[in-house]
Amino acid sequence: MMRVITLAIASWVCAGGMAMADPLLGTWQTEPDDGAFAHVAIAPCGANFCGTIERTFKEGAEYTSPNRGKTLVIDMAPQGDGKYTGQVWRPSNGKIYRGKIALDGDRMRLSGCVAGGLLCSTQTWARVN
Repeated sequence: MMRVITLAIASWVCAGGMAMADPLLGTWQTEPDDGAFAHVAIAPCGANFCGTIERTFKEGAEYTSPNRGKTLVIDMAPQGDGKYTGQVWRPSNGKIYRGKIALDGDRMRLSGCVAGGLLCSTQTWARVN
């Protein structure tokens, strides 16, 4: 009987954890940048979130980029209401920028900013199903 109760509690805890999964988690497709785009997997990294390049595409065909496996979204901290702040790496120039994310369902607006956030370049990413 104790085993059944333990399994029931474990199932409830796991289901609650999945129900409370952060909407940022998952795989996202970037906009093309210099003719290439990527699928980026967003996962927990410590208390925040990071995104790693899983697959890369050029002119619509998958290819092996030297950027595969590198972290593009760095240490994004939840700010509430679907907003996150952290850093982003732009592979085309190798620079890291102050980053912001705003989620809207299966769309993500990702911004890389300079000058204290006054000048930003923004992409809209789509969730990959």
